[in-house]
Amino acid sequence: MELIDRGTSCPAQPYHAAEKMTLDEAETFLSQCAEVAGALAKIAVRDAVAELAAKGYSVAGSCVLLGSGRPASTLAATLASHTMIHTAEGDFFRAALKEACECCGLTVSPFKEKQVWDQAVSSLRITREELERRISELGKSIGPPWRQDQKLCAIAGWIVLAGS
Repeated sequence: MELIDRGTSCPAQPYHAAEKMTLDEAETFLSQCAEVAGALAKIAVRDAVAELAAKGYSVAGSCVLLGSGRPASTLAATLASHTMIHTAEGDFFRAALKEACECCGLTVSPFKEKQVWDQAVSSLRITREELERRISELGKSIGPPWRQDQKLCAIAGWIVLAGS
């Protein structure tokens, strides 16, 4: 899903762009970017749900992977730390996606990235080795890219589906 509109002034890394702005400018800029990302996320989620429905599927729910970083307490603190900027950008796009799913009537299940494998083993009642084998097979059938992000999202989705 594209959560940025390359034709607008909202870049793919909004907090990086806001880093050199005054605090007031950064707040306004990030708010505008959040509106754009939120609108695009709602369109993308709505379109995905409609496409699945047209193929005879119903959506059991949605999930958002949570990063392991802790957000800074203030925007000023975030913009003062490159590490916090990366954390904030991840949270920025996760929030847009979560809100879009909720607006489309989907239940959102949050999963911490570091806990997804263990949670799946417990929820799906299979061994870690079996889960790894199945995820590897799924990746071969889907094709690239099949990196860690895609694997974790597939596993989280599987947990949601198993719980529905």
